[in-house]
Amino acid sequence: MHLIITDPWMAKPKAIHVTGVQLAALAAATVCVLIAVSVATYHLLFVHGARQGWPIITPIVELITTRERVSQERYLKENLDAMARKLGDMQARLVQLDALGERVAALAGLPTPEVKARPGAGGPLVLPEALSIDNMTAALESLDILVTQRNDLLVHAEARLFTDRMRKHMLPTAQPVPGVDPGSGFGWRIDPVTGQRALHTGLDFSADVGTPILAAAGGVVVTQEFHPAYGNMVEIDHGNELITRYAHASHVVAKVGDIVKRGQRIAGVGSTGRSTGPHLHFEVWLAGVAQDPQHFLRATPAVNVAVAKVPIQSGKLATAGR
Repeated sequence: MHLIITDPWMAKPKAIHVTGVQLAALAAATVCVLIAVSVATYHLLFVHGARQGWPIITPIVELITTRERVSQERYLKENLDAMARKLGDMQARLVQLDALGERVAALAGLPTPEVKARPGAGGPLVLPEALSIDNMTAALESLDILVTQRNDLLVHAEARLFTDRMRKHMLPTAQPVPGVDPGSGFGWRIDPVTGQRALHTGLDFSADVGTPILAAAGGVVVTQEFHPAYGNMVEIDHGNELITRYAHASHVVAKVGDIVKRGQRIAGVGSTGRSTGPHLHFEVWLAGVAQDPQHFLRATPAVNVAVAKVPIQSGKLATAGR
């Protein structure tokens, strides 16, 4: 690019050659100068003038800062109001959670002195002062503590209910022959075969041949065999050294290793082995000690089952009269 400079004082025009790079550098320098001048002017007129209290600048600065502060306060108030409404909703839901926690804890058998329905309240409406950040922070912290406490209580109650449910399903509390009352009970009796006094280590349920025999609780089949005294026999391990035994079956459908559910059919009533007629001989063993099955059949999950601790007979299989 060529620039031609003419002036009356000059004998002849003067030409200046400017490249594109030089022109761009000149433009950039001009912009920098303008920015520097603008900053200096702003600092001089507004910042310095506001600090010095210049009559014209001070009202303008105050007006600008006042508008910004009002806008910020309005925005903050709107957000605080929205947060306050949300906080109120959370507090209302916490009251409902309190009531739920009290009911669940009662079902789980947990003491709940800290979980009580809030007493009735009322009175005239008195509008509060403007909500502040500090008020909101304190309310949220308090709510967080309450929610954590309720959550811990419900987790504990859930664990208790789960334990009770597992106990209900793993304890032999279901009738092995539904609708049939036990005949000969647990304990000493006159043996029906020998006519002598002997110990009966279970309960007898008289029923027709083939009547379904059901598992009294969930567990794993550990024995399925024919025994001279018990005949066709099934044993189910329910864990914690608790075993149920079902004897004299006409046939057996469960196999060793099967995982059975509470109430599942495992065999049919019969009169195999040492028996005088079709019936189920049902036994409960805990840690190698024969227990009275009635203590389990009459129990509920909330009742502790009384168990015997002294072995009645040694060995895996007893040979009491049927």
